[in-house]
Amino acid sequence: MTNDQIVSDLAERIASGEYPAHSKLPSMRELADLYSVSVGTIAEVHRRLKERGLTYGVPGAGVYVEGPDS
Repeated sequence: MTNDQIVSDLAERIASGEYPAHSKLPSMRELADLYSVSVGTIAEVHRRLKERGLTYGVPGAGVYVEGPDS
């Protein structure tokens, strides 16, 4: 999968409620395994999701879905 496809897939999962507001996304390793890509690719995907306002990172805790009160 390309970065664009992964970003689109995760954005759709967030929009559908599979990953609801303020829920933690799977770890970078889990996502890398799910999409059969490197952890570096997932780091870029996370950066792009954050730029789109869909996620936020908590240092040492992970990446979470943005919510209406974020």
